Amino acid sequence: MNVLICFISLLTTATFAFTQEAEWGDWEEDREQRLRWHGFVEGAWGSRWDRDPNLDGKRTLGDTRLRIETDWTGERFAVSFKGDLLYDEVAGEFDALVRDLSLAVSPAETLDLKLGRQVLTWGTGDLLFLNDLFPKDWVSFFAGREDEYLKAPADAIRLTFYNSVANIDFVWSPEFEPDNYLTGERFSFFSPQTGKRIAPDPPLHAHEPKHAVHNGELALRVFKNVDSIEYALYGYRGYFKQPSAVTDDFTPTFAPMSAVGASLRRPLGAGLLNAEVAYYHSRDDEHGEDGQTANSQVRLLTGYEREVVKNFTLGVQYYLEWTQDHDALLANSPQPAFEPDKYRHLLTSRLTYRAYRDKLTLSLFTFLSPSDEDYYLRPQMTYRYSDQWLFTWGASLFGGEAEHTFFGQFEDNSNTYLKVRFNY
Repeated sequence: MNVLICFISLLTTATFAFTQEAEWGDWEEDREQRLRWHGFVEGAWGSRWDRDPNLDGKRTLGDTRLRIETDWTGERFAVSFKGDLLYDEVAGEFDALVRDLSLAVSPAETLDLKLGRQVLTWGTGDLLFLNDLFPKDWVSFFAGREDEYLKAPADAIRLTFYNSVANIDFVWSPEFEPDNYLTGERFSFFSPQTGKRIAPDPPLHAHEPKHAVHNGELALRVFKNVDSIEYALYGYRGYFKQPSAVTDDFTPTFAPMSAVGASLRRPLGAGLLNAEVAYYHSRDDEHGEDGQTANSQVRLLTGYEREVVKNFTLGVQYYLEWTQDHDALLANSPQPAFEPDKYRHLLTSRLTYRAYRDKLTLSLFTFLSPSDEDYYLRPQMTYRYSDQWLFTWGASLFGGEAEHTFFGQFEDNSNTYLKVRFNY
């Protein structure tokens, strides 16, 4: 982040100097209107249903959080800030988290530039990400924090170019930003090396690529709306976001990966249809013969969402992971019994019901894998008492026939949570 923050400071100084003559005289008068502070205070508590034999205690969530947000908009630029002061009782530590510290400028009518720490997202999936290869925070997601925390921030420069042929998004992250993956500190997970669920002590920390310009990430999206249909093409060069390889001394690390993909979204009947495809190319394992490195994959997604009756919405998705060179993977893997199936199928559904003038929201998101024979259920109830007070109850329920499958490995981590938020 340090490189981009310094760059933002310099660019902000230059921008102020450039606009000083036109704007400085009016700045004092409209400072209060332009600089707006808001946010929330939140308490969150969560616990496992049962004890996990690999971990001490049942607590999965114990947050006291203060969110602070502001933005300042000039005629030619905008500066935004979004940060959290957090006491995490489970980790036993205070932390200051910056989710957004960015500068947005428009050098031309057809060009937007945004640089700094920011949350990036694209693609069409609902909690399924094919071409969205920006970092995710799976620990927060499984613990029951707000869904916004699933999207982790990254230090990046984003250029968006608009024209009549197609619009272009280009994102460069000078340093690789992995997912916030499970390390054993809060949730146990399955280890193919030991053949059982573990919570390593000290926690697992994968070896990351050396911080260098050539190890940064590049992401590209070309998109266009034709009538009511949204088309997009994607490209990416970087690394698998989860540890998917090992070093020479058997330390987990991130395998180099490139991806290409496409998506569309369009109205269909009374609802909205989406479809997406992506190809992940494992650059260090061209033919799947390295049993310690992730294979290439084709990923497919299609979904449909509509309001079935008043205030009740249904969304469904079908997702496929097709592992390439699967025979070579099994032949060279040190633990072939724990490798994924060649075709991993996943079905999801989202049920949402709103009542009492949208004050009460009931939802259920279901992940079900017929091939892995496992599942993940996310029931949630939210009650908005007023514009300031919000109460949320929810649960994360995991299960499966085998403990090495993606959701089955978390069966001991099923939990419930309660959150109280005051917006100011």
